[in-house]
Amino acid sequence: MNRVKCFTRQIVSVVALAMLVLTGWSQLGHAQPAGIEPQAEKLLRRMSDYLAGRQQFTLKAESSLEVVLTSGQRLQYDSPATLSVSRPNKFHAHRKGDLANQEFFYDGKMLTLYNPRENLYATTAAPATLDETLDFAREKLDIIAPAAELLYKNAADKMLKESTAGFVVGPSVVGGVKTTHLAFRAGELDWQIWIEDGDKPLPRKFILNSKKVSGEPQFTVLIRNWDVAPKLSDQEFNFTPAKGAKKIEFLKLSVETAKAK
Repeated sequence: MNRVKCFTRQIVSVVALAMLVLTGWSQLGHAQPAGIEPQAEKLLRRMSDYLAGRQQFTLKAESSLEVVLTSGQRLQYDSPATLSVSRPNKFHAHRKGDLANQEFFYDGKMLTLYNPRENLYATTAAPATLDETLDFAREKLDIIAPAAELLYKNAADKMLKESTAGFVVGPSVVGGVKTTHLAFRAGELDWQIWIEDGDKPLPRKFILNSKKVSGEPQFTVLIRNWDVAPKLSDQEFNFTPAKGAKKIEFLKLSVETAKAK
């Protein structure tokens, strides 16, 4: 008899928990506000201005790329990454994961992409600033550096340019850090960002959700560690070929291909 009562209590507890969860979900399912909420834009610009004001910074992140098979099954590929920036014109990133092992070097004059696994590298003359080089890499070489969206001095302008709606989702905790969760919509993708609360409004998580690709896969960046006052030397950004490294050429995009992207 005691077992029956105990089992009954468990059922009641489960039902109560389910009702609580469903109630929360129904609240989250309310209609999205039209346009971009002023508070969401304010928080995003505060983050952008704060990062733009850091002369040097480093970060450690983990990115996850989701792939949707023709069957509808989803696969996820992870890539830990490290990043060092020295404004206005130096950048070094290393991405090593399931799909890629690449290092990016930009020393203010040359942009180099190195593949340690095959010991291959390509290098080319680059523009004079980090912002111009990020555009050059994307538009001419079809290369996107890790966390590139967050590195521009006008990051908020870049991120809001195609956005048609945005709002504050609410408070959240990412990796033990208190943040505010924002969500935005653009023509071909939805994106979300979690910004640290307090006097250091650093991005802690970033998600891109493609609406153009079948299955709407996600790309997620989780930033676990920031240092906004590192001591970086110019050597950090200079590329020296490893022994036996072979130089190859970048495959530059044609004008027609670039327009199609």
